[in-house]
Amino acid sequence: MTTLELQQTANEVRKGIVTAVHSAKSGHPGGSLSATDIFTYLFFEEMNIDPKNPKKADRDRFVLSKGHTAPGYYSALANRGFFPVEDLTTLRHVGSYLQGHPDMKHIPGVDMSSGSLGQGISAAVGMAISAKLRGEDYRVYTLLGDGEIQEGQVWEASMLAAHRNLDNLVVIVDNNNLQIDGAITEVNSPYPIDKKFEAFNFHVINIDGNDFDQIAAAFAEAKNVKGQPTAIVAKTIKGKGVSFMENQASWHGAAPNDEQYAVAMADLEKAGEALCQK
Repeated sequence: MTTLELQQTANEVRKGIVTAVHSAKSGHPGGSLSATDIFTYLFFEEMNIDPKNPKKADRDRFVLSKGHTAPGYYSALANRGFFPVEDLTTLRHVGSYLQGHPDMKHIPGVDMSSGSLGQGISAAVGMAISAKLRGEDYRVYTLLGDGEIQEGQVWEASMLAAHRNLDNLVVIVDNNNLQIDGAITEVNSPYPIDKKFEAFNFHVINIDGNDFDQIAAAFAEAKNVKGQPTAIVAKTIKGKGVSFMENQASWHGAAPNDEQYAVAMADLEKAGEALCQK
């Protein structure tokens, strides 16, 4: 896909996020929106996956370690063809397969159930080790929140990843600088994030995580790294694309009401129209 096509797709993914959370009357839009461009690049460009065969043996694996941003994950999967986009309106409803956190048993395209922060990266490391032991060449990607990396388990997993020379593992940190209680610098600062991963013997790439050219270059660089895992520290804007949600910690885990939903969708429609003019 071209950069413009990726931007247009990401805009549709953002519409799905806002629609799903509004329909559920609960959920986590802020971190879903900040990571949308990463979700979009992974599922539409980077990963070896097949919506018609979600469990194919040689597929690349993805673990959403910050599982609460499931609306972003689900919207990317739906727009990629794993299940109907219309089903996004059933998010968190009784009887829906689209639960509040990813469920590998019921959702096509989900490789790992997640949501308990800090644990997803451990599962991803296990998958990457499995590929090495079996001599398989699939790659493993995991997306973490910058608040999530306050968890000690993240660093235990990182230590093992480097020890096992997992050059088939890419850890992405969605660095939007906000968590549920406010700025990560005020809650429990993990900075400098890049230097920490370097100290754990990762190859580290710093990017603007809302810039597709930088995202593409980072994943291309990661594929050429040998003998060590890669960490992509992606600086993003929480609530990206929705005017009143951007850089607001209050939208970490809140749903828009009807009026706010209309404003959010108008923002995204306007953005979509602007992209069509390019």
